[in-house]
Amino acid sequence: MTWHTKRTKIGVCAVGALTAAALTVSTTPAAASGTYSGRAYLWGNGDATVYYADWDDEGLLGRSKHASSNATCLWQKILWADGELSNTADIDGVFGDQTHNATVAWQKDENAKWGAGLLTDGGVGPQSFGWAYTFRVWKTGGSETVGQTLYLKYDGTHRDFDLRRLPDGTYEFVDGDGAWRKAGYDYRTCS
Repeated sequence: MTWHTKRTKIGVCAVGALTAAALTVSTTPAAASGTYSGRAYLWGNGDATVYYADWDDEGLLGRSKHASSNATCLWQKILWADGELSNTADIDGVFGDQTHNATVAWQKDENAKWGAGLLTDGGVGPQSFGWAYTFRVWKTGGSETVGQTLYLKYDGTHRDFDLRRLPDGTYEFVDGDGAWRKAGYDYRTCS
């Protein structure tokens, strides 16, 4: 299957999945009030057989929310993989003007290409995280799990990068130095 065919198929599936998720989530008081899980890390359900519904209750990232964090570093990797940040030096874990502007561009691009319905405010929360995850995260080929650790790949429009979900449900990503970093909201160790 070609890249474009895969992209079209996943786009159709993602729109359907997000529509179903929106119908399910919109009836809960937590979603209506704008709250999220409150976890310290990006999180998934921890079940190694299910990987497609994670990141839909994540916290907020922006210039004033978790602006210096590993979660921001992961978001910058997403922007880099999708061509909105030009080089790895832009992945520093600091949500400044460049990351804000790249996020606005990413949100506009996703809306234009796929009808994502994302807010184009430059902030990142459950909507942008959820869209990025549902639309672009795939199990890696071959053996995807070791124990209950699930190995995944972010399939960006320009580049890919590796992710993994640990048995406790927390996410890690490969940093610029090749180390696995936990995607936490309250600290920055990424490089």
